[in-house]
Amino acid sequence: MESIVVRSAVIYFFVFLILRMGGKRTLGEMTTFDLVLLLIISEATQQALIDDDHSITGAMLAISTLVFIDIMISLIGNKYKKVDDLINGVPLIILKDGEPYMDRLKKSRLQIEDILEAGRKFQGLENLNQIKYAVLEKDGTISIIPK
Repeated sequence: MESIVVRSAVIYFFVFLILRMGGKRTLGEMTTFDLVLLLIISEATQQALIDDDHSITGAMLAISTLVFIDIMISLIGNKYKKVDDLINGVPLIILKDGEPYMDRLKKSRLQIEDILEAGRKFQGLENLNQIKYAVLEKDGTISIIPK
């Protein structure tokens, strides 16, 4: 049973690290490809979590371990802002006064079209000059503050 707890903890942190390396936009808007990838990851993870133990108890232990780790990380993040920033990231200004920060866009794997789409979708804006700020939020969405 203890091997299930250890496996669950290792897999949790591995999947967390991989998803964080994928960047904010990976989690912000899921494409069909992302959904397929997530399903494949979940199947591979399931095999690694319980190995040959196909009992209900083993599954419950693995699920309990994953939820416990998630709750603990959340509580630690609530108590320590630096930990929260490390785990969840921080908002990033990607455009100011109609001028995109190309280095930040490139690092975040975004395109100007993504900003324009967010401007149209949420504010009815048609061009970058109508935008005071565009912010890549912690959850991967783009917030638009019009001029």
